[in-house]
Amino acid sequence: MANAPFLISIFLGAFLLFQVQPIMGRFVLPRYGGGPQVWTACMLFFQVLLVGGYAYAHWLGSRANTRLQSWIHIALLASSLVFLPLTPRFSVAYATSAADPSLAILAVLALSIGGPYLLLSATGPLLQRWFHLSHPDQSPWRLYSLSNLGSFLALLTYPFAVEPFLRLQTQAGLWSILYVAFAIICSWTAWRLHPTTAPAADREPESAPPTLATIALWIGLAAAGSTLLLATTNLISQDVAVIPFLWVAPLSIYLLTFVLVFEHERWYHRFTFATAAGILAPAGCAIMVAAIAISPWWQLAVYLAALFVACMVCHGELSLSRPARRYLTTFYLAIAIGGALGGVFVALLAPRIFTEFNEYPIALAAACFLGFAGWMRSGALRQWTSRNLAIRVPLMALLIGGLSAIVTVTSGNKQPILAAARNFYGILRLTERPDGSNGPFRQLTHGRIRHGLQFQREPQRSWPTSYYGPHSGAAIALTALDAPSRRIAVVGLGAGTLAAWGRPGDSISFYEINPQVVDMAHTWFSYLQDSKAATDIVLGDARVQLERELRSGSPQPFDVIAVDAFSSDAIPLHLLTAECADIYRHHLAPGGVILLHISNILLNLDPVARGFADHLGWKAALFMSPEDESTGESAARWVVITANESFLRKLGITNDRATWPANDPRLITWTDDFASLWHVLKF
Repeated sequence: MANAPFLISIFLGAFLLFQVQPIMGRFVLPRYGGGPQVWTACMLFFQVLLVGGYAYAHWLGSRANTRLQSWIHIALLASSLVFLPLTPRFSVAYATSAADPSLAILAVLALSIGGPYLLLSATGPLLQRWFHLSHPDQSPWRLYSLSNLGSFLALLTYPFAVEPFLRLQTQAGLWSILYVAFAIICSWTAWRLHPTTAPAADREPESAPPTLATIALWIGLAAAGSTLLLATTNLISQDVAVIPFLWVAPLSIYLLTFVLVFEHERWYHRFTFATAAGILAPAGCAIMVAAIAISPWWQLAVYLAALFVACMVCHGELSLSRPARRYLTTFYLAIAIGGALGGVFVALLAPRIFTEFNEYPIALAAACFLGFAGWMRSGALRQWTSRNLAIRVPLMALLIGGLSAIVTVTSGNKQPILAAARNFYGILRLTERPDGSNGPFRQLTHGRIRHGLQFQREPQRSWPTSYYGPHSGAAIALTALDAPSRRIAVVGLGAGTLAAWGRPGDSISFYEINPQVVDMAHTWFSYLQDSKAATDIVLGDARVQLERELRSGSPQPFDVIAVDAFSSDAIPLHLLTAECADIYRHHLAPGGVILLHISNILLNLDPVARGFADHLGWKAALFMSPEDESTGESAARWVVITANESFLRKLGITNDRATWPANDPRLITWTDDFASLWHVLKF
């Protein structure tokens, strides 16, 4: 029972540390476009503050006066309560432009959760230090495994036991209550720290301090694992959705590897994981290169398997190289620095120096080569030269895995790309290909999804293609809307294809968050220039901009609002919530129409579209169109939502339920406070 305060404080602190990450991510995502990089920016904040927490633990734990340590920590715990209740402080950095919002995200998180998060980050290493001082005959390393177990359970329970059942504000309230409980228990633990234990414990004989080379290895191993975690998360998120349900899978695996390797050495079997890394590193690179031709579920399986194996190598080598107990705060600080460096690399540097996801194979190569270095430091070279196959096979596997990843980086993308661009919002690629009957065509893609296609010959050059062809629901609705001088809003620009449906006297406003998409549409496609309608582009997240227009008293009386803002195959959830539906309604003229593009590989958005319409009290009709390569049309699912009965009759719709598949009668209404994809995943 004497150990109970330490155990409870460490476990609860770690649980709260990682439970707050998806909660704050959910708060922040809608304000900054909802793309994968928003979560990456959040992770950068969490990792940088983890360094701050570990540095604080290292500094405080090094003070000779343990009573002073306890008083300082108790005072800071009490001061951190001013951040409660948990709520985002958006007023300090409310982004309304299309510029990279990374700094704004970091500012919001710092002012919303900075104090509590810093102290939660410090809890593990600091209390392990105190545990070592109070119980010098017991090993503190298994407490690190307990800490990671708490973090792992926090992430594992969020998408299954928290997000699907509790509203976001309720989640934040419960977290705040638990943080108060944590502050009380941790303060009690600090108060009970005996003032004379430190000198006695630290006089025990210890080994030499870690060398600079050893510290550099710790930082490198931690950075490789962190980089791989964030790169894997980006690859997964861009093709499904930017949601905690998918964030927590790679992050949970990442933490699970820490739990296993620090719980006991038996979990890290060098031969097994080195050999597996040599197989899965090339497999992960191959999946990334050929992603568009491979099932998303196979991609998910390979990416997560590669993450698990590579992180077991990195963290297993960390565990094997851990120092004497008196240097544990130095060890944890090095791990935190490595994690933060990985976050800086993925969140800030990679989008500016690469036009592909090169950070993913780089992380795999680093994991393999650093794992190889860890073996060599432990004397594997002598066994290698003695022709020991149990050593040669896994070491060769690590070298092959690392070299194959390097080849992936240096060989680049072999597609015939006319242009490529990458920024905070992802990677855009422009290709030109021949077509037997219609001549060459240009295509804009983001991840696996086509964002626009235009033939280069006349008269095909003026054809509306991809998801906006003449058989699509968007085309049918726009053709039926025969009012003069139509005002049309389009959420998502792509190549600007919808401009092809403009008529003389029409005005079309495109809301686009990514300035590089605007550049591509103007430079490589002619839909905007050739449109018979007057077109303009509003830079910034559509919802933020539309809200801003309402606040300024300038609602737009649009006849149509077409929502087609896909980031790869991911959907920005904040554009499909009830609150956003109300924003659209205030911008519509009487009898106006909302068009939702819900084509998706992994998600069944039919119930969400029906819930969206039900919230408005309007009718919804589904229009499905097939793919037609001869005209450049893609298969598409469009939903027409309106209260205009005469318009629906013109479309031939008399009963909205008749247009929907009968085997799925569900109706799901998402809100800003409650949205879960668990029940709309296609299995």
